[in-house]
Amino acid sequence: MIGVCLGKDCLKAGVDEAGRGCVIGPMVMAIAAYVDEPELKQKGVKDSKLLSPRKRVELFDYLKDICHHQVSIVSALELNELMKIYSLNEIEAMKTAELLRGLPSNVDTVFIDSPDSIPSKYRDRIIKYFGSTKLNIVSENKADLYHPIVGAASIFAKVTRDAEIEKIKIKTGLDFGSGYSSDAKAVNCLRDNLQNKLLLNHVRLRWKTYTNLADQSNQQTLF
Repeated sequence: MIGVCLGKDCLKAGVDEAGRGCVIGPMVMAIAAYVDEPELKQKGVKDSKLLSPRKRVELFDYLKDICHHQVSIVSALELNELMKIYSLNEIEAMKTAELLRGLPSNVDTVFIDSPDSIPSKYRDRIIKYFGSTKLNIVSENKADLYHPIVGAASIFAKVTRDAEIEKIKIKTGLDFGSGYSSDAKAVNCLRDNLQNKLLLNHVRLRWKTYTNLADQSNQQTLF
């Protein structure tokens, strides 16, 4: 059970995600915990979006040896099922609660990058699934910009997601770029493969990118 840590070895934790908005591939949630945030800042740990791919991998290798960390890979298939009932914010809150349960007992505070424009609402969602605790949960917009430990979680999530994307490309034999709707390579690949079951296993079928392409091609959506 996570409790209050009053000693010098208390850890700060951070939670972030990668792939929330992509149409192809998983969403990856990650949590990281460490005792010395200034050290992380000195090493250049920050929001993964502000780092080059090479620097992300370099910091991933550094962080995995010093931080408690966990990742949760939420596949497109799982998201397609969960989104029949829940919003994406609700799903993220569920997955965050699962990650929090795996924290060591000497974590006293966790900073969470809130996808909700009202961070307190997202905190309430998490507590609903996590239950009563003495853990100090701080939900903030753009927390990955303000807290190096959230930046560390961002790096774990991003590098893990990038590896998963490469696995999908090998499985399908298709190059769909980043998998985001803003990526022309992803959209064009999806347009050309609307009946490719290998690819569709990794597609967010409730995303407008997919449904719009299916409508344009006069094809029935798969949900």
